[in-house]
Amino acid sequence: MSLLAEDTDVADLGLRWKPGFAALGPAFLTHLRPTPLADPYWVGHSEAVARELGLPADWRQSDTTLAALTGSLPVAGTNPFATVYSGHQFGVWAGQLGDGRAIMLGETEGGLEVQLKGAGRTPYSRGGDGRAVLRSSIREFLCSEAMHGLGIPTTRALSVTGSDARVFREEPESAAVVARVAPSFIRFGHFEHFAANQREDELRALADYVIDRYYPACRTTERFNGNAYAAFLEAVSERTATLLAQWQAVGFCHGVMNTDNMSILGLTIDYGPFQFLDGFDPRHICNHSDTNGRYAFNQQPNVAYWNLFCLAQALLPLIGDQEVAVAALESYKTAFPNAFEARMRAKLGLADAAESDRALIEGALKLLAAGKVDYTIFWRRLSQYMADGNVEPVRDLFLDRAGFDAWLLSFSERHAQSVRSEAAGLMRQSNPKYVLRNHLGQQAIETAAQKDFSGVATLLTLLQTPFEEHPGADAYAGFPPDWASTIEISCSS
Repeated sequence: MSLLAEDTDVADLGLRWKPGFAALGPAFLTHLRPTPLADPYWVGHSEAVARELGLPADWRQSDTTLAALTGSLPVAGTNPFATVYSGHQFGVWAGQLGDGRAIMLGETEGGLEVQLKGAGRTPYSRGGDGRAVLRSSIREFLCSEAMHGLGIPTTRALSVTGSDARVFREEPESAAVVARVAPSFIRFGHFEHFAANQREDELRALADYVIDRYYPACRTTERFNGNAYAAFLEAVSERTATLLAQWQAVGFCHGVMNTDNMSILGLTIDYGPFQFLDGFDPRHICNHSDTNGRYAFNQQPNVAYWNLFCLAQALLPLIGDQEVAVAALESYKTAFPNAFEARMRAKLGLADAAESDRALIEGALKLLAAGKVDYTIFWRRLSQYMADGNVEPVRDLFLDRAGFDAWLLSFSERHAQSVRSEAAGLMRQSNPKYVLRNHLGQQAIETAAQKDFSGVATLLTLLQTPFEEHPGADAYAGFPPDWASTIEISCSS
């Protein structure tokens, strides 16, 4: 029976819902209602996500919609729930976890799940309050849409709503709720949970659900002698490899690549202490809580493979053969470097591949690292150089002018047969002008704390189309101020 059966005061968002994940049954989830927040208000919203969901044009004009997306009013046709999963956190088995502060409204008929993060305690909160704070919610909202604007697979964010209700972290903070949207929020940890508890029937039911919904080609493949579960592991490995190549190419640090933060669809999920690199440092650690540097920028590809190995172990009872499971992981080792080099060639304006490209890519990254050159600005200025021939703005970024000149000569020789305008166009489409730098997010958070949400709206506009020039917005594409290096982002949210 629906939890909403006795409610007369509900919000009708104009969406139709279907069972989706909830059809798997009570072993996988717990039905419950969000905990209301008093006097909610809009902080930010994405019209692009609203259109994708099929919300009516006036969706934000209703107080009932505001209440519903804050968890304060039931949504007609839904039966909200939180899911159970387990996982490895910082390389250590953490046991049962689950949606400790995220409550799923359900899945729309269009195939998108809608989840409220920060909507209150669940059976999986492990002593937490189930809430999210305004600062982390704004960061997740903006970065979800920024990653989409960059063309990187990600969960999306429909809205952030706030409340003057206080949440206690290191100090009292304002509560907030993010309405998150994705084809699925299933993580590696969902599979680990049932494998660790030796519940093979549920493990198989989950795998069958995911394969049939999202990887149907695994049912008919001849790979691994028709072993659909091995083919599924291989497909997830390849999607994950592609995702990590995109992260590395754009200079994105996730910060908490635990297995419970890894999407089974190869999406960027769970935005916590993330960061886009300022000065290029391959060993940069963006998470203040990561004292051992497990999730440093240059460790991300290897960590992803480690996480996939954990997924392989979880799927082993279904795959049935350890050698087959290991073979299914092998594609990651070729898919990642191939995808990364393809991304980097595009950043260099190269439409085709040559044997010398790897040295050209590695040479650029070594120069950037040696001088801790601003990563985003270098690539954008190099794009402009290809368009107008003025190399000085790029050259001025380097103290090692001779080293840069030598690299530029190799770059120019590689482009000897290129049509310069075509190369410049490819570079402008591959090297964003705007990324969500920590200081920009912090400025938007500080003004939002004063109930001024214009900074959130401005950033959203720029980040949804980050490759465009946006005349008059150059200040958002400049070097970070000195104080930006003092910003500390941790797992606390």
